[in-house]
Amino acid sequence: MQTQDQRLLIVDDDDVFCHVLSRALTRRGFDVQVAHDAEQALQLAATFAPTMATLDLKLEQSSGLKLLPDLLKIVPNCRVVVLTGYSSIATAVEAIKLGAVHYLCKPVDADDVIAAFDHDGGDPDIELADNPPSINRITWEHIQKVLQEHDGNISATARALGMHRRTLQRKLQKRPVRR
Repeated sequence: MQTQDQRLLIVDDDDVFCHVLSRALTRRGFDVQVAHDAEQALQLAATFAPTMATLDLKLEQSSGLKLLPDLLKIVPNCRVVVLTGYSSIATAVEAIKLGAVHYLCKPVDADDVIAAFDHDGGDPDIELADNPPSINRITWEHIQKVLQEHDGNISATARALGMHRRTLQRKLQKRPVRR
């Protein structure tokens, strides 16, 4: 997929991650720009016109899912890969529905990102899990689904789940359980 005109926008609020990914992709011949928030990402999209973008799901001041449609309005042919350390089935499905071409769970490296941009369509040969997810993982998935339904509003989500807001905030600060 790589040609001379591969402009890549990295949207992530983690400075170290941006620096490492940017350097690795620049070494592979990509013209890379970095944005640390939604406003900066939209401004860069308008001037830089990226052909590809990585978009962090959980930005400090907003959600990558909310940014995705606005980004694609500015650069409709941009291939967007959503990256997250807080993966859930609900957010993966929404990211694809909103126009992302792929959804990757962090940690990722430059080769993973490049492969995601090159990947068109689904993979019917993907490995299926031998055992069902743990109760902790199911809980995490449910919280993420309800949080998405309430547009990231912690208080509304806590009310919907019947738990105290601070309890929900503590649960959200923890990393998701793998299985």
